[in-house]
Amino acid sequence: MDDLLRFPSAVRRDPQIEAWFSSTPDPFRLMTRTWFERMRGCGADVRELLHDGCPVACVGDAPFGYVNAFKAHANVGFYYGAMLADPTGLLEGEGKRMRHVKLRPGKELDIEALSDLVVAAYHDIRRRLTQANLR
Repeated sequence: MDDLLRFPSAVRRDPQIEAWFSSTPDPFRLMTRTWFERMRGCGADVRELLHDGCPVACVGDAPFGYVNAFKAHANVGFYYGAMLADPTGLLEGEGKRMRHVKLRPGKELDIEALSDLVVAAYHDIRRRLTQANLR
């Protein structure tokens, strides 16, 4: 048995996610939409679900990224973010595995670096799945 978090209810396109983005005119949710679309676009094997109230992107049933909105900022998060190379220092968090990037209005964001993190998280979970399947 592998130690990967799994969400067997992940699907190709979850209508609850569209509802999450459009249910309220929340500017912080809107800030995250582009980033979730980038996660969706990583590959044909990307699945998704709404988990703990926020959109989650998976490879198959293994999550690699999520977005969430709060009162004063939004997050683009990565389930194994602590293991990702982060040369520009965007990632925040103290957990064993998870890290996030905070998005704030008026605060400049290194779009290329965050895009690289999204792609790296996708490739990282694919590698983890391959390793888990080889055991």
